[in-house]
Amino acid sequence: MLNEWHTAANIGAGLGYGGIIGLERQWRARMAGLRTNALVAAGSALFVLLSTYGFVDATSTSGYDGSRVAAQIVSGIGFLGAGVIMRDGLSVRGLNTAATLWCSAAVGALSGAGLYGVAALGTVGVVGANLLLRPLGRRMDREPHGGVEVGTDYLFEVECTEPEEAHVRILSVQALTRPGFRLRSVHSQDADAPGKVTVAAELTTERRDDSLLEEAVSRLSLEPAVSAVSWTVLHHPDDNDDEEYGGEARRRRYWVRNFFNQQ
Repeated sequence: MLNEWHTAANIGAGLGYGGIIGLERQWRARMAGLRTNALVAAGSALFVLLSTYGFVDATSTSGYDGSRVAAQIVSGIGFLGAGVIMRDGLSVRGLNTAATLWCSAAVGALSGAGLYGVAALGTVGVVGANLLLRPLGRRMDREPHGGVEVGTDYLFEVECTEPEEAHVRILSVQALTRPGFRLRSVHSQDADAPGKVTVAAELTTERRDDSLLEEAVSRLSLEPAVSAVSWTVLHHPDDNDDEEYGGEARRRRYWVRNFFNQQ
């Protein structure tokens, strides 16, 4: 039988637990914040209540399985989560927020089913993961295998026609925007060839990764206005000792530069 007070408690629990999860997202200024997570959890609780009490008459006559309505929450929340996932240059943002919304739906479903204790534990787990695992993940990303953080400075240069300078600058910034890389400056200057401009970008990475520069070279070389692309290691503590980076990487850089200058 439907009990109004029990139903109100389930909805309130879903709304409250979802709001607690949303507080952390709101504090970090994410797109899905306090209201969104609270509404997702409350909506999930409502759907669970609907599946439990909304078709009581059909249960005895047609063998209705109320869990089917609740099961659609899992797939339905994916459409809402996809709305907060955005591509920013070559990186993707919003995955953690989308996962948080999915967890809010689970907490709301538990609240709708009256499992307040499990819902509370889930809320603590979600908030704890967002707060405590973030610095741990960043520390693991920054720290190389040797345990010592080594910074590397790069100079990325693109020679293009003067009318396409602005377009090439935008493409260069997009190609060089990756997690772990910090773009320090972008500037342009006249090239030696008449009607040509050199777009130069300086960037720093917390650990050396030449593959990003190679991908950027491949991307910019496809532009018709680009006549030369090159990258240079400005500073790396292991340049004098590391034969792999000090030798092979330099030869690859000069080969790329000479290859595109021949076009």
